[in-house]
Amino acid sequence: MCTLEKTGNIFYLTLTGDDEHRLNPTLIETLRSTLAQVKSQSVKGSVLITKADGRFFSNGFDLKYAQAGGSEKAAADRLMNMVDLLKPVVADFMSLPIPTIAAVTGHAAAAGLLLAMSHDYITMRSDKGVLYMSELDIGMTLPDYFMAMIRSKIGSAGARRDLVLKTAKIRGEEAVRLGMVDSAHGTAEETVDAAVRLAEELGKKRWDGKAYAEMRKSLFPELCGLLGLKDVAVLPSHL
Repeated sequence: MCTLEKTGNIFYLTLTGDDEHRLNPTLIETLRSTLAQVKSQSVKGSVLITKADGRFFSNGFDLKYAQAGGSEKAAADRLMNMVDLLKPVVADFMSLPIPTIAAVTGHAAAAGLLLAMSHDYITMRSDKGVLYMSELDIGMTLPDYFMAMIRSKIGSAGARRDLVLKTAKIRGEEAVRLGMVDSAHGTAEETVDAAVRLAEELGKKRWDGKAYAEMRKSLFPELCGLLGLKDVAVLPSHL
């Protein structure tokens, strides 16, 4: 599950409970409702940090939940339902009217990596934890919005190839070099502390939330098109 706390203008969304934080319909719905709460309570200067307890940031979709469907078709239907359910969560992150930071203190795999990449910034632990897109290893293709996220957020064609076609497990320092994360740090505590410092820096800007969200969306037109997000012009309140 997850919790939401607020200190000053920083929201802390923490994935709790099951150490792997696998994304099932219950957790996905909780994330949506939590993001709606953040959106409704945000003000100029607010920033969101997402972090997780334990060894994993998130280990992707809950495959045990899918397999519990009782048949191969039911398992496939459950998996595709989770793919569909996660899409609005990504849209929520892409349209949130405040800066967002993922503090990745453990493994972020498959849909868990997509969740991290849905944030504006990523700080990552360098001594433990990898970024890993595991779909090819388990014999499935990536959903269209997953691929659009990868194309939008990872500038290097070689890095995209290694992530998707080599199923590389990428550690912190290499992720920085490839432009996948913004910084790497020695421990979980240092990773979260770096996210807090960045949040404090961003919060001082006190940007207009609607303008911030629209500028973010305009940076990633392919992804936002697949998510069903349309551009909306925002003008200064006082010209």
